[in-house]
Amino acid sequence: MIRVQNLTKRFDHLTAVDDLTFEVRAGEIFSLLGPNGAGKTTTISILATLLLPTSGEAWIGGYSILKHPLEVRRLIGVVPQEIALYQDLSGYENLWFWGQMYGLKGRELRQRIHSTLEQVGLSEKADHKVRTYSGGMKRRLNLAAGLLHRPQVLFLDEPTVGIDPQSRRAILDFVKSLNREGITILYTTHYMEEAQELSHRVGIMDHGRLIALGTQSELLQQVGEYDTLILTFEDDLNPQPPLEALQRLPGVINAIQEDRRLKVLTRTSGEILPHLIAVCLEHGVRIRGVEIIEPNLEAVFLKLTGRALRD
Repeated sequence: MIRVQNLTKRFDHLTAVDDLTFEVRAGEIFSLLGPNGAGKTTTISILATLLLPTSGEAWIGGYSILKHPLEVRRLIGVVPQEIALYQDLSGYENLWFWGQMYGLKGRELRQRIHSTLEQVGLSEKADHKVRTYSGGMKRRLNLAAGLLHRPQVLFLDEPTVGIDPQSRRAILDFVKSLNREGITILYTTHYMEEAQELSHRVGIMDHGRLIALGTQSELLQQVGEYDTLILTFEDDLNPQPPLEALQRLPGVINAIQEDRRLKVLTRTSGEILPHLIAVCLEHGVRIRGVEIIEPNLEAVFLKLTGRALRD
C-alpha cells in the first residue's frame, strides 16, 4: 500500500531524511520508532504530499506522491503531531469544517460526524468549544478529523504525546480497532511500548536513517539474549558514576547514563551485576535500586546507537 524508495530531504545543511526505503503492506500497522529529531515527522509530511523530497520517490496505493498528489490525498488521512483544531469552535463545528474540506456535505456529512464522534467517545462533548477540552479529548478529536472521509491509509504522527494514561489507552485501543476494519496505518512514536503493542512491523529511525526494520521477533534477534540492567542512584550524584570504567567491564556491550539511572546492555546480567555494583561503590556512588529488563525494542536501539531511545 505504501512504497518508499531512496527518499531524502535536506534543509540547508541538515539532512532530515536520509535515503529511506521501506514498504507498508495493505492492512498493516507499521510503526516508525525513534527519538525526537529522527526524521519521522518529515517522512510523514513528504508521504502526505505536504513537503517535496530532495530526491527519491514514494507511492501510496500505486500513485506517485510526485506525479499524482491529488490521487494520493484522496486515499490518505493525516493526524498531525500538532493539534489542528479551531479552539473557539465546538467539536461538531470543527468536524463540519474538515468534512467540507474533504468534499462531504449534507446528510452524509452529518452521519459521518455523529458516527466518528461516537467512535472516539466525544458524542456528549460535541457542542462544547474545543478550548474547554482536555488534552486527551483534543487528541481524540484531532484523530476524528482525519477519519471523516474514511481513508484507506492513515498517518498518525505521535498521536499520544502529552496526554494522560487513560486517553493514551483509549487512542491505542482505537488505533487497533481501525486496523481491524482494514485501514492501513503508518504510526510514528518515540514510545517503545506503543510500537511493541501496536505494530505488525517496526522501522527504527535515527538521524534520518532507517537503521533496523522487521517484525518485533526479527528485531529482537539482533540483541539475542541481551538483557538491560538499570541501576538507579541516590538523588545526590556527586560523584558521578564511573561510566568509562563500567563500559570496560567484561560482558558489558553498552552503558549509558540517563539522569540518575545507568542502563547497561549485557548478555550476562547475573554475572556482571556484582561487578557493576562494586565499581560504583568503589567510586562512592550510592545505588538505590536495580532492575533487569528482558530484550525489547529499546535494547535494539541501545545496541545499534549506543544511546537511549529518548535521548
